[in-house]
Amino acid sequence: MQKPYLVGITGGSGSGKTYFLHQLMHQIGEENVCLVSQDNYYRPREEQPLDEQGIRNFDMPQSIDEMQYAADLLALCEGKTVVKEEYTFNNPNVEARLLVFEPRPIIIVEGLFVFYFKEIAQHLDLKLFVDAKAPVKIRRRIIRDNKERGYDLEDVLYRYENHVMPAYERYVEPFRYAADLVVPNNLHCDIALEVITHHLKTKILTYAR
Repeated sequence: MQKPYLVGITGGSGSGKTYFLHQLMHQIGEENVCLVSQDNYYRPREEQPLDEQGIRNFDMPQSIDEMQYAADLLALCEGKTVVKEEYTFNNPNVEARLLVFEPRPIIIVEGLFVFYFKEIAQHLDLKLFVDAKAPVKIRRRIIRDNKERGYDLEDVLYRYENHVMPAYERYVEPFRYAADLVVPNNLHCDIALEVITHHLKTKILTYAR
């Protein structure tokens, strides 16, 4: 059995990673892709590190169960199906789903620390860094955290200043220079999508042979 082609996608919080990868999946056909997001590998809330104010910090590498994440990716590469419960950040308005990851020609690995975790990065065939200007990122973060996680504006801004930005500068931004392609995503990313889509379609054809 031929090994799937692993694509790693990272970038700062609010850079538009989710929008970019969903557009990419649509372009290459969702039947050809398995998306495995870091967001579903957070450790339980009570295991999250606390900052100096006693607030749980979800923006640290130790917030993620990296070994389970890496193990599930290897299982997919071996042709196995992986079942994982969705992580909802304890949002009472969201009912956790049972996620089923099945092997596909393209496996997309998405999240803040997918380049930082050596157990994952070493298996990536293509590394994409999605980038955006700081004001764009913080606006997107405010909208997302209010809608999906129920955080108010003061909470979002505190986390952005004390958790998000320090983690980005230490664990994410340095790997921008290790990426195969940097995707600017302030307004749109159409040209980058076109180039990457063409590349991945050739990998799908190769996988099918």
